[in-house]
Amino acid sequence: MGYQIENITVITWDNGELKIIRNATVETEQNKITYVGAKKSNFLKDNGKAKIDGTGKALIPGLVNAHTHIPMTLLRSYADDLDLHTWLFEHIFKIEDKLTADDVYWGTQFGLMEMLAGGTTCFSDMYYFVDSIAEATAESGMRALLSRGLTNNDDKDDYSDDYRLKEAEEIFKKWNGAVNDRIRVAFAPHAIYTCAPKYIKAVRDTAEKLNAYIHVHLDETLKEHEDSLRQFGKTPARHLYDIGLFDLPTIAAHCVHVTAQDLDLMKEKDVSFVHNPGSNLKLGSGIAPVPEALVKGINVALGTDGASSNNNLNMWEEINLAALIHKGVRRDPLAVKAEEAFKMATVNGAKALGFNNAGMIKEGCVADMVIVDLSKPHFLPEHNPVSNLAYSAQASDVEKVFVDGKILYDKGEYKTLDREKILYNVNRVCQRLFG
Repeated sequence: MGYQIENITVITWDNGELKIIRNATVETEQNKITYVGAKKSNFLKDNGKAKIDGTGKALIPGLVNAHTHIPMTLLRSYADDLDLHTWLFEHIFKIEDKLTADDVYWGTQFGLMEMLAGGTTCFSDMYYFVDSIAEATAESGMRALLSRGLTNNDDKDDYSDDYRLKEAEEIFKKWNGAVNDRIRVAFAPHAIYTCAPKYIKAVRDTAEKLNAYIHVHLDETLKEHEDSLRQFGKTPARHLYDIGLFDLPTIAAHCVHVTAQDLDLMKEKDVSFVHNPGSNLKLGSGIAPVPEALVKGINVALGTDGASSNNNLNMWEEINLAALIHKGVRRDPLAVKAEEAFKMATVNGAKALGFNNAGMIKEGCVADMVIVDLSKPHFLPEHNPVSNLAYSAQASDVEKVFVDGKILYDKGEYKTLDREKILYNVNRVCQRLFG
């Protein structure tokens, strides 16, 4: 089974360069893109492929949310307008102590609904009850890099009895490469303020043994930065570099207060920098040095963080913010161009997560694709479709979402998720959690 999409504007990347193909034909077979190019004469012939007319529409790579905590969608609007440390330690951790595996399953389904409707096809998540997250993701048809958030501030030499690390290893063995390689598993030492240095080293060594990725919060707040200087005599990035964490493929979320020297270390070790502009702004954490990272050639991706600190999982807002805020702060309209922001949300995100055959509309890549309706007034006139996507697009402009060659969302209809069932159970869970 496959699809043949005709008369569509393809917006993609080819060897890192933007590529726009108008009036294009795109074909898929099974889970792969098999043709991208000019109109084919066999469009009207019976070739066994379902036909889709793309007139007035764009086909883009699926959006990649490179850092989030999907079950926290249950906590949307809870404990708003606080700084990160107050929000996290005095409110979030306390409510999270009440969560069950069932809560996390329905919270994940809830978040997946939101992401799919907005064109997100792939995400990187850090949380706990990962079996529940993996099960929900597998059922949805989406692609993900999942990780069990790991915390332990006990300073000791042996963590072989640490139940969190044991659990993370079991999750890796169970889910890494599952469901046609749609689900992979990383190891996630939460942050330097929740993990003792020796514990981070133990996590790092376990991940190395299994050839796994690392997902970590890095230098999110000025408090984290200054505390690191006082406690370790070095920045958070230098601290993790010296432990050897960056020797493994690493996804570093936030990076708000990293220095120029830190960026050099990240470039040296090919660490991916995940920009979370909405969450960083809402928590008052600051604005990450994204233009400086781009100049150094660091792979910069985009994430929403959790809906409890954003307050949504809308990657279009992140693209828009990434393209705008740096212009204003630096008084430089070229600081982050529309094209670069769009790239962060697609091919850069896929690269950060290790899905190197995703993030592009290209022959041989997995068919993770989104059809966007360009006929709406806010897309017209179409002088520059990429600018329109970065500065004007809304999640509601998404018409169809493909993952692994299958349509998962089509004009408001979910193909793999039961909307009413999910909303019923989310309401039930929230009644128990919040009264």
